[in-house]
Amino acid sequence: MPNHVHATIAFRKTKKGINTKVGDGKRFIGYEIIKRLKMQGKNDLLQQLENAVNNSDKNKGKLHELWEDSFDWKECNGEKFIIQKLDYMHNNPCVGKWQLSINAIEYKHSSSKYYICGEQCIYPVLNFRELDDIDLHSIPQ
Repeated sequence: MPNHVHATIAFRKTKKGINTKVGDGKRFIGYEIIKRLKMQGKNDLLQQLENAVNNSDKNKGKLHELWEDSFDWKECNGEKFIIQKLDYMHNNPCVGKWQLSINAIEYKHSSSKYYICGEQCIYPVLNFRELDDIDLHSIPQ
């Protein structure tokens, strides 16, 4: 999506909370974005990102502001709910103002091709039904 990300993620063998894990991910993605912008000579955009840092964060050494503060997550506690969220995520790029693809399978950033055709795309996908440490039968439907 042009301005946000939808993802289903599972954390195994960790005591870190979801906010910590997402924060870590955003930080490392941010480093890569800044590195690529520098390599491409996008100095005007880098300056905009630098100007967006508030004074408090500047005093802590923050150089660029890449992310909005919002972060919304839903605990997926049942197969029906997971399928509902996957359907929403798969169709989101194809409808409304986005219309980034004619269908979910053709959208290159989607896992729909994996779930519908069994083919991996550019991001590796694990089927939630095949995760060995999650017993979906014990999760309330």
